[in-house]
Amino acid sequence: MICAALILCGPALSEDRRTELSLPNQFVIGRHTFFDFGPPTDFYELFLVRPKPDGTSVERVMLTPASDVCTQPAKVETASATLTESVATLLGKTNPCSIPEKELRRELKRCKKCLVFSGANVAMQVECANQTRIVRSDILDRDMFDPATNTPEHTSWTMKLLERLDKTLGPGVMDKPMFPVPEKEEPSAIDSNSTTMQDLRAGKYDALFQGAPDKPSDLYRAAQNRPPTPSVRLVRSSPMRPQEFALPQYPPLARMAHVEGTVVFKVDVDPNGSTTNFTLVSGHPLLRATVKQAVSGWKFPREAAGQQIEEALEFATNCSPKPQ
Repeated sequence: MICAALILCGPALSEDRRTELSLPNQFVIGRHTFFDFGPPTDFYELFLVRPKPDGTSVERVMLTPASDVCTQPAKVETASATLTESVATLLGKTNPCSIPEKELRRELKRCKKCLVFSGANVAMQVECANQTRIVRSDILDRDMFDPATNTPEHTSWTMKLLERLDKTLGPGVMDKPMFPVPEKEEPSAIDSNSTTMQDLRAGKYDALFQGAPDKPSDLYRAAQNRPPTPSVRLVRSSPMRPQEFALPQYPPLARMAHVEGTVVFKVDVDPNGSTTNFTLVSGHPLLRATVKQAVSGWKFPREAAGQQIEEALEFATNCSPKPQ
């Protein structure tokens, strides 16, 4: 009888011990957010939350896969902030070490056969009694967008915790443009020698994104390969070259469409050396407007006055998209 009682009570005692686990003083969250539009359709974020003497430090690493290797390559962005609250205050009344596994599994199975077009898969990594535990939550599109949703307890707690971190760190995935256009290349502010970046490169956080289309370590390495810079050159000017001229900007839409080639045009030169009567001879429609605008400010030597000049500008992306 005593043995039977011990066997029957064993699971309950084990569960009781789980509830007595101390609250973790730091944690890491991996969030894979996916949308049914794009590209990109997937975004990956790491939140590293650690204690500080005056509160809590929060670091976010956002990794975006390439939507176009020539104009929108893979990207790594970081943000950090300090909270006056402690880690315990952030976690609130929920101890991630004490959440029963069966409750987590039940929440993960709540919509096994539902159609999900957008959402987020979240994994929190914590140290519980010298063991690493990963607490998983699936945030469905209805949790994100439906005001009358019936989100389960632990998934709801995860969403509120992430909402607090997002608010602290500033614009994130949900603030990304639906259809991004190429921007001017800015020098990367990422410290590749930091502990976080070294761990990321080594694959330390890949386990937080099981089942996702990409691994964070692969995205980090891909983001180090920047595409060639597109170029615009004046390849012909007859019978005379301009004395002062600024080359046109490569139109973002033309870059996205991988449009390149030569634009040939003619201009007349007035007595002041300015251009008049712009006439297009040939060239892609997406390149014409930028050429006309740039050429309107060109200056020729006075001896060119009264002449008609034929010129050619070459646009090159210097990048070939990978075959699909």
